[in-house]
Amino acid sequence: MVRLVFFLVFLALVAFGLMWLANNPGEVAVTWRGVEYDVSLMLGLGLVVALAIAIALVWALVRFAFRIPSLVTLASRARRREKGYQAVSRGMIAIGSGDARAAARHVGDARKFLSDEPLTNLLRAQAAQLAGDRAGAMAAFNEMLEHPPTHALGLRGLHLEARRAGDHESAIEYAARAHKHAALPWAAQALLEDRASHGDWAGALATVESNASAKLLGAATASRWRAVLKTALAQEKAERDPKGALALAQEASTLAPGLVPAAALSGRLTAAAGDYRRASKIIETAYRTTPHPDLAAVYLRVRPGDSAADRLQRARALARVAPFDIESQLTVARAAIEAHDLKSARAALAPLLRGDSGAPRPTARTCLMMVEIEEADGAEGAVREWLNRAARAPRDRAWVADNVISDHWSPVSPSGVLDAFVWRTPDELLSAPEALVATPEPPVETPKAPPPAAIEPPVAPAPSASPEPPRPRANGTVVLLPSNAPDDPGPHGESGRNSAYRLFANE
Repeated sequence: MVRLVFFLVFLALVAFGLMWLANNPGEVAVTWRGVEYDVSLMLGLGLVVALAIAIALVWALVRFAFRIPSLVTLASRARRREKGYQAVSRGMIAIGSGDARAAARHVGDARKFLSDEPLTNLLRAQAAQLAGDRAGAMAAFNEMLEHPPTHALGLRGLHLEARRAGDHESAIEYAARAHKHAALPWAAQALLEDRASHGDWAGALATVESNASAKLLGAATASRWRAVLKTALAQEKAERDPKGALALAQEASTLAPGLVPAAALSGRLTAAAGDYRRASKIIETAYRTTPHPDLAAVYLRVRPGDSAADRLQRARALARVAPFDIESQLTVARAAIEAHDLKSARAALAPLLRGDSGAPRPTARTCLMMVEIEEADGAEGAVREWLNRAARAPRDRAWVADNVISDHWSPVSPSGVLDAFVWRTPDELLSAPEALVATPEPPVETPKAPPPAAIEPPVAPAPSASPEPPRPRANGTVVLLPSNAPDDPGPHGESGRNSAYRLFANE
């Protein structure tokens, strides 16, 4: 719109000038070789304009004639670049489709036409990786290091190749170089995992701080990882520096209120310092959010001199903080068993046995507690019954990471991932792994039976007493199958086998 306005203004000025010249005629006298020529002003101006246009055209033709060699060279370069980019494009498509032979052919064309283009080295490296040529891929990535635009890309490729080859030290070296070159998320994560997997909690915490300041981590993730690493530092310092460990544990609890190990350590160290009331308050606050057996264990033993009856009272007080959680009932039952109050222990486990807690059937931990109760009552048949049920019971909640089940929390998983352990119910295996499935063997030819006269009568084996099944602990994770069948009534007959069910019939 603005250009149109300027164009109209220009036309108006030209029209105004021509009109002024028409209203003010004049003559122009030109002497050429002794002859004087008189022309009008308008004609003279037209001749001057025509001469200027002719000179400009002649100059353009002369310049074009001198530029013909350079134009030919530019056209040749343009054709080569076009062929090179076509080779790169086709090579990428071949790599995506898994055609290693076509990718190698296009790599040759790309290097022929685009030898200095960064995409050529990238295509070369990916084609080498597709063909399994690790040396070729490493050479391509090393060439990328010589060019500033592809320096970080080359370091990432070398890092990945070193990891595939199992060269952990070289992989971390490349990640450290890339981290110094620029704030890259993959390099920061690699350094963090390396320091965490080697137990360098202080170094890992410094890496988290630098990554958070570079905006490579979200605020919530940074706070959570700070809490996890400070908890690991506190656990490491708990024996030699209780005050420093307590400060770290309190900071971790503030950063991540739901982090159970931080709250349990903070409560334990606070109680060890003699502040029992504050320690109880810390555990109750954490238990209200996440009922956990580690919190219950610290809460019950917050005062070292308490008797078993005192711990039972504290267990009931803690259960009122989260009355509808299974962990509260199990905590009361465990304290009652230790106090030899079997009636209270049965009453605490009754909702879990009836399914009132939401679980379809009792877990292994519940069944093993019933084993201890029945063993204290002397009901051997019921003990075998609960052992059988424990062997087939669902798993209890545990710390799970990388398909590894652990009774204790760890800041990193076995594969080196930070904050990977989750408190949950482990997955149930519906089928045996392939390595455990027996492969059918070819049929073996059965030998012919001897004549009847050669067959000796079978000898009945001497009766032997069945070994008593092992007594696993209530907090164990492995239950051995008893030698008796599931429907074995035991030494007390049918009444002994069903005593565990009649115990709650009237409740």
